[in-house]
Amino acid sequence: MLDIKITRTTCPKEKPQDESKLGFGKKFTDHMFVMDYTEGEGWHDARIVPYAPFQLDPATVVFHYAQEIFEGMKAYRTADDTIQLFRPECNAKRMQDSADRLCIPKIPVEDYIQAVEALVDVDRDWVPHADGASLYIRPFVFANDVGLGVHASKHYIFCIICAPSGAYYAEGINPVRIYVEDEYIRAAPGLTGFTKCGGNYAASIKAGELAEEQGYAQVLWLDGVEKKYVEEVGSMNIMFKIDGKVYTAATVGTVLP
Repeated sequence: MLDIKITRTTCPKEKPQDESKLGFGKKFTDHMFVMDYTEGEGWHDARIVPYAPFQLDPATVVFHYAQEIFEGMKAYRTADDTIQLFRPECNAKRMQDSADRLCIPKIPVEDYIQAVEALVDVDRDWVPHADGASLYIRPFVFANDVGLGVHASKHYIFCIICAPSGAYYAEGINPVRIYVEDEYIRAAPGLTGFTKCGGNYAASIKAGELAEEQGYAQVLWLDGVEKKYVEEVGSMNIMFKIDGKVYTAATVGTVLP
């Protein structure tokens, strides 16, 4: 169990007044969770501190070799004013899978959940009340060794930040236009398609921009070998209901669980 030190802000931010105009990931709460990793010592110094920038050397490994992973989850305010998470253990396990592929030390599931719950509790007043809105939670880990050379870092930072957010799509819970991408690929067997690492998303931006130029909200990716089998949409898994049966993409290491 983590011994989380809590330092509360002395300058709280103004909370959003109109929760119908939150947008997605635009405004952040008062605090963040931070924990360090040192080879030989493991994860240590768990703390919740006022939200603030990191000071990083220009030669920090993550800038050059993209050794980082992240997760995305939400906290919801219920009708009786309690705050709930949705299956945080699944996000914790998925982050462990991402960590293994990127050679990043794993965070124990129970520590991950404790950290998320502690931060949400400290910033619970930021969880929106409006229907369809939630507190978006972004846990992430990045390598912070200083020096150039392609190898696994010996130091990492685990951080969690939160943002009160509305619908991801401007259209809200309504049909969105999807563009079938048949030139660029998102992932191929043996690569990192099953992980949440920034490189996957950076490589998807080009296709996303081309789709947006044509009036589409998201890209539907095809497989990286024959470019004819459906895999996933940029921001979600996809399923089809055909003759009463639900079909999803095969899990061959290219689709995010």
